[in-house]
Order: sequence, then C-alpha cells, then structure tokens
Amino acid sequence: MITATLLVLCAYLLGSVSAAILTCRIMGLPDPRSSGSRNPGATNVLRVGTRTAAAMTLLGDFLKGAVAVLIAMAFGAQPLVLALVGVAAFAGHVFPVFFRFHGGKGVATGLGVLLAWSWPAFLLTVGTWLLIAALFRYSSLAALVSFLLAPFYLAYVGQPEAIVLAMLVITVLTYWRHRGNLQALLKGTERRIGEKH
Repeated sequence: MITATLLVLCAYLLGSVSAAILTCRIMGLPDPRSSGSRNPGATNVLRVGTRTAAAMTLLGDFLKGAVAVLIAMAFGAQPLVLALVGVAAFAGHVFPVFFRFHGGKGVATGLGVLLAWSWPAFLLTVGTWLLIAALFRYSSLAALVSFLLAPFYLAYVGQPEAIVLAMLVITVLTYWRHRGNLQALLKGTERRIGEKH
C-alpha cells in the first residue's frame, strides 16, 4: 500500500512538470499561459513559438505520462495501481502543483499514459487523432474524438476494467478542459492547427 501510494504521488509530481512552460523559458519564448490561447500545451507553443519548441513540448508532456506508468510497471504494480498512476500523471499535467494548478489540456500526457497501458489502443487512438486532424485541421476536435473512443479501444483490446475506467476519467477531464474549445467549435471561431494568435 505504501509503495502504491508513493507511485501515485510521484506520478502526480512528474505530471506537474510543464514541458511547455520550461521549453518557452529555455528558448526565450512568450509564456504560453499569457499568449495565444493561454494554454501551456504543444499546440499553443506552436502558435506563439516555433515548431522545434512545440515538438519539445509534445515530447516532454508525452514522456512524463508514459514514464510514470512504466515506473509503476517496473515495481510490479497491479492494474488498479497502474490505472491510478496514469490518472495521477494526467491530473498533474492538468492541475500542476508547481504552477499554481494552471496546467494544460493533457492530450500529449494522456497519450503517453495510453501507450504505456496498451500500444494497440494507443495506435488506434493516434490514428483517429491524425484522421480527424487531417480532415478538419482542428487539434481540439481531433483530441475530443480520439479520447472519446480511447476507452472503447482499450476494452476492445482486452485491457482490465480498471484501466478502461481510468481512461474514461481522463476522457471526462479532457472534455472539461476543452469546454472553451467546444464552444469555439460550435461558434466557428476555433483556431486551426498552425494558426498564429
């Protein structure tokens, strides 16, 4: 129980490290929390900075989700603990203790968690994201559709119920963080991928 608690806590702290904010500081770019969409994530870093900065942000946020779950796996954690660790890493990104709980929307971190849980479900989810993004050029829409389907993909490939339910929690949080994007999509004012602020 102590090990499981420490794993969940460490996952949250790891998730709280914002790749967007750190990358922008290192590269001398505007703070993503006060520029563009004001979201500390890869899409906004692309808007206010460069492709390199956005790629670094994407990789950093992705890795912290995957690494958190892989560390738990190395300790022999059972599915319930792996599920909690994944949610904790995602929650850390969305509500980071190091940045006054003002975090990103969690898509890259969620995908990192998903890859560690199940690479087949990860590939299906990424394939969905790429398809929607290519057709409509909206990062938010691609994220919402792919994360909506992710729990079903996990169930389809035979993942434990705890993992499926954990992904459902991540999906709900993703939709909550994208509520502004949903309104913008409905109004036709949502920014497309690569659009500057």
